[in-house]
Parts: sequence; structure tokens; C-alpha cells
Amino acid sequence: MSNILAIAHKELKSYFASPIAYIVIGLFALLYGYFFIIMLQYFVSASLRMGQFGMGGPQAMNVNEQMIRPIFQNVTVLLLFMMPAITMRTYAEEKRSGTIELLLTSPLTDFQIIMGKFLGALALYAVMLAVTLIHIGILFFYGQPEWKPIATTYLGLLLLGGCFLAVGLFISSLTKNQVVAAFSTFAVFLMLWVISWVGSVSSGGWFSDLSSYLSIIDHLEDFTKGVIDTTHVIYYLSFIAFGLYLTAKSVDTERWSG
Repeated sequence: MSNILAIAHKELKSYFASPIAYIVIGLFALLYGYFFIIMLQYFVSASLRMGQFGMGGPQAMNVNEQMIRPIFQNVTVLLLFMMPAITMRTYAEEKRSGTIELLLTSPLTDFQIIMGKFLGALALYAVMLAVTLIHIGILFFYGQPEWKPIATTYLGLLLLGGCFLAVGLFISSLTKNQVVAAFSTFAVFLMLWVISWVGSVSSGGWFSDLSSYLSIIDHLEDFTKGVIDTTHVIYYLSFIAFGLYLTAKSVDTERWSG
């Protein structure tokens, strides 16, 4: 376990030793702040309009439903574009610089290497999400949102991000080019995102059900409502495990071919 944590710490430091962490976190904070302000203005104006018509004003508006959920839906769109920037360098940079041979010949198992890199990337992603707690804190200071749906939403976002990271690690292990890794990862993310749309235009039946189950974003819906369904948890954990398994196979192939 100490080896895994050591690799995770090294990976996290390497992110902040380069501009990647600062660019990703800064851009994420900027765009999230913009969405927050837009939704806050909408929520306040809608509350005032309801008050003018005698419909109860702010008390008739649910801050979780009308504001927080739409904001986090926008967050998932941001992740679609930003997660490839986190994972693109994990293995591709090691291959480009030639340090992959040193890593693979070190007294570390493939499992330790993969889990260390995964946890390092996950830690950076957690820092990104931590930025949003400032805005949520403002809502709690001035209002009374329900905390349980917010907590389950963050859990769902962590699981969703873990899936993205697992896929990104695998794709990064297949190439030496970070740009290729980033665009390939984005393409796979997009496919997993829109697969339910493809199923929805079909005539129904097993393909529609399968595409809905495979859609990585549909499983987040219940989390945003404050519901923790074991079906969704199992899906995300299985997805992460499968992505890391494919990465292990790719790294093992690299080890033997080297």
C-alpha cells in the first residue's frame, strides 16, 4: 500500500510541477463560477416573479431542483472536455521520455503502478471538485438547501470521474503522443455519453435497454436526486475495474515487448 501511495503522491506532484493542474483547475473554476452566477441570477429572478404573482416567492422554489442540479449537469459537460487533459500524460509522457522502461523494471507490480497513477489522477480530480464547495457553502450561508442530494451528487461525480480516469489511463497506455491520447479519450467519452441517444431513436427493445444501461451519464441521474441505487454503484465500480484491467493488460504487453 505504501508503494501505491508513493506513486500517487509522485503523480500528483508531477501535475502541479507542470502547468496542467493549474490550467485544468483554473479553467474549471472559471467556467463553474460562470454557470453558478447564471443559475443564481435565474433562480433569484424566478423567485421574484413567483412572489409578484403571489405564489410564495423563494419558499416555492426548490434550490436543489431549480439551481444545484442544473449546475452539476453542466459540470458533467465540463468533465467531458477536461478529464482527457488529466489522463493524457499518465503513460504517454512516460513512453515519450523513455522513463517507462525504468518504471517497468523497478521492484513494483503492475497493480501498484496502475493504482498509484489512478489515485494520483483521482486526487487532482478531487481538488477540482473541492473548488465547487465554496459556491455550495455560499448557498448554505444564505439559504437552506438539502444536504443529502448534494452529498450523493458528489459521490456520483467521484464515481463518474473514476470511470473517465480509468478509460483515460488505458488509452494513454496505448500511445506515446499526449495529443492523440487526449483526443482518443474524448472520443470514447463522447461515445459513452451519447450511446443512450442512439438507443432512444431506435424502435425500442433490447438495444434501447442496453444502450441506456451502458450510458455513463444516465447512471448519475439518481445520485443528483439524493438516491443511492446499488445498480448504479455496481455499474461505476465495474466500469472502473474493467478500465484498470485493460490498462494492466496494456502495461503487461509493454513490459514483455520491451
